[in-house]
Amino acid sequence: MGFVGESGSGKTMLALAVAGLNPRGQTEVTGEIRYGGVDLLKLSGKELRQIQGKDISMIFQEPMTSLNPLMKIGLQIEEPLKLHTNLSKNDRKTLALEAIEQVELPNPEKTYEKFPHQLSGGQRQRAMIAAAIITKPQLLIADEPTTALDTVVQGQIIELLKKINESAKVGILFISHDLSVVRKLCTRVAVMHNGKIVEDASTEDIFKNPQNDYTVSLINAIPGRSKRRRVI
Repeated sequence: MGFVGESGSGKTMLALAVAGLNPRGQTEVTGEIRYGGVDLLKLSGKELRQIQGKDISMIFQEPMTSLNPLMKIGLQIEEPLKLHTNLSKNDRKTLALEAIEQVELPNPEKTYEKFPHQLSGGQRQRAMIAAAIITKPQLLIADEPTTALDTVVQGQIIELLKKINESAKVGILFISHDLSVVRKLCTRVAVMHNGKIVEDASTEDIFKNPQNDYTVSLINAIPGRSKRRRVI
């Protein structure tokens, strides 16, 4: 499921709300966020922490600011296991190595021992994905995970997310302002504008028969795309 819209449209706010990362008590909240039949907004902090990082995981836009520069990559990948399981140190490392291999990082043993600055931008993003999927979540929230990457690496990350979606049966909520990227990954798209969903349809319907003028303007803004119709 893709959520698209320009900067400030509310995409990241939505992602943080679903992940339970909005500051509690500092924001007026209405409505529901239902997961597994439960309204996440009604859970206590302790109850929510049982879900965060286990059933619902998140990949952030810039891994260099999300990763601890003083901690080895392997230890950061296995950290969710320390919080949500009683596995031994050896078992956690084994699963971390498997996750490193799953996200197609080279030489898992060596990668495990490296620090974030020793990896490229694309490799750091793969490490973040490994940490996000190590607990086998049901929902993976990806907040513009390819924005800071070059086009080639961006395509590789999209293909990796496709594999995870299909092989591990993980649902992905993909946040982006780039419709061309969303089209490669998502089967359904919701368009956000000024904090509201203005259109929600299959990806192909969004591209072939957009119903909202704002959606049309986003599609027309894709470089090299012919204009569908004039938007006033």
